[in-house]
Amino acid sequence: MGLAAIVLFMPSKADAAQQQPPPSPDAALSDALAAACRQDSPAFANTLTAENATAFRALPGAQRTAMMKRFVLLEEPGKVLLSTATNGKQVMRCESASFTTEMRLGETRVRENLAFVPMEIPIAGEEPRKITLGLVREGGSWKLLSVGLMILDVPALSKQWEQADLDASEDAAIADLRSVASALETYRRAYGNLPDTLTLLGPAPPSGVSPEAASLLDADLASGSKDGYIIRYSIAPSANIVSEDDAKKAETFTLASSPKEYGKTGRRSFFLNSSGILRGADKQGGVANSSDPRIGPS
Repeated sequence: MGLAAIVLFMPSKADAAQQQPPPSPDAALSDALAAACRQDSPAFANTLTAENATAFRALPGAQRTAMMKRFVLLEEPGKVLLSTATNGKQVMRCESASFTTEMRLGETRVRENLAFVPMEIPIAGEEPRKITLGLVREGGSWKLLSVGLMILDVPALSKQWEQADLDASEDAAIADLRSVASALETYRRAYGNLPDTLTLLGPAPPSGVSPEAASLLDADLASGSKDGYIIRYSIAPSANIVSEDDAKKAETFTLASSPKEYGKTGRRSFFLNSSGILRGADKQGGVANSSDPRIGPS
């Protein structure tokens, strides 16, 4: 009877876990910073609200990593080191092979189901960067809600990052076209005519440059595929030129660049002629041409 009575009053492991107080807001924030430092996507997702966690897990891997990089201002995965400052507040260092960031947590302010934790990030030669992070109590735990005045809205941020990635990819495609055009003109000056294909502009062997390997472009550009775009090159012969040599020198070229995966590596397609006039439009992945709107100064 006595033993049975003791067993009846012993709490289960689940009950004991429920009786334990949830981690404090600053401990929850430390968990988020540590996960971001390690670039541990699953652990970082667990520090977000349910809606944001679902959206975060649905992001492409590169965008998940980019978000964690922004969070701790570090490009590489780092090692987490925790310490306590003289004022009793937590200090987290995120150490990578090439750089270290330090985040000093301040006094937490709790307002019902909201908490605000000030954080200071020392920057060499500059005033420390100060920011307040907001957390909300959800399901008995504290979850990240805001960074400064910006509410953390991963679905909206993912759209912004996607557009930023597309813009960067399109900018790179334009720069690549310009590089190819410049290489074509250099080849013409060196050998008296345009190359039959872009492959002739590629890296040269140790024996040296030649018309078959002019070493004017890297291997990717010379293959016509780089930065998520496919480049098409064509030569337009000049009319009314009697001499074959003069005809070769007077040839013009056109370059067309279109996204390899429409909507992922870019939306706009581009067209550049030997006069340096750039045109482009959203062709749904199709090839741009001379009738498309002009881009840049007229």
